[in-house]
Amino acid sequence: MRIGIAADHAGFELKNYIVEKLKSAKNEVMDFGAFELVLNDDYPDYIVPLSNAVAKYEVRRGIAICGSGVGASIAANKVAGVRAALITDPFSAHQGVEDDDMNVMCLGGWVVGKALAWDLVQIFLKARFKAQGRYMERLTKISELENHREKN
Repeated sequence: MRIGIAADHAGFELKNYIVEKLKSAKNEVMDFGAFELVLNDDYPDYIVPLSNAVAKYEVRRGIAICGSGVGASIAANKVAGVRAALITDPFSAHQGVEDDDMNVMCLGGWVVGKALAWDLVQIFLKARFKAQGRYMERLTKISELENHREKN
């Protein structure tokens, strides 16, 4: 599976850890940076290119990391076609995919430890969307919102 990942300075260490774990698990990883620790960088500079790659299906899923995960989630969700959420627990890691077709998982580099983050990533990547009934209706409603926003 091709996975995209991005982080600012606050998520830099966690990103590098997850990249190594993903590669060890035989995933193809597209790293959108940061590639070096720069203490005054900004998460949109990395999260938006990652989100664009998810929206264009260049990567199957994305992992976005900043200090709390909140800013990464906000930035990612500005890209049409991206359904990002801040994840801190195993239930949300799979339920977000199963029910809402979440395609970008956001983590807080200052909030979630490495072991839990790796567990959450694995759960996120194994989950599959329930492409049926009301779940599809939800996605249609979200797409309509995105299309309306783009026209205005």
